[in-house]
Amino acid sequence: MKVEIRQVKGITMVGKGDSGHWVSMDGPEAFEGSNAGVRPLELFLMGLGGCTSMDVISILQKKRIKVDDYECILEAERAEEHPKVFTKVKVNFIFYGEDIDKKDVERAIELSENKYCSASAMLKKSVPIIVDYEIRKK
Repeated sequence: MKVEIRQVKGITMVGKGDSGHWVSMDGPEAFEGSNAGVRPLELFLMGLGGCTSMDVISILQKKRIKVDDYECILEAERAEEHPKVFTKVKVNFIFYGEDIDKKDVERAIELSENKYCSASAMLKKSVPIIVDYEIRKK
């Protein structure tokens, strides 16, 4: 895997990976940014959420579990001093549908956490990841 980062102006950057899609990253104007993109650590957290979400939804689809809608909310606590690393990450999976069995959801999350999600595997070596889920009627 390879990514390329290019400066646009000040600390405004764009990055492109092997997929060929550009993503903008930026900081606040107070730090020479233009406030024109996500912060790099937001993108890091989004990567974790995207990785585990793709696993979980894929597993449920393979089991023919009908999910009407889905969202994943991630929150990270950060250290007070530099480097302001994550000190705790909370992941809340929210599934919407009528006949979603909690055992299927729990198994899909477990497989993502312990077998498939590369982002989770890397991050959990340095920070606790607290996982929860909800099943809601649509």
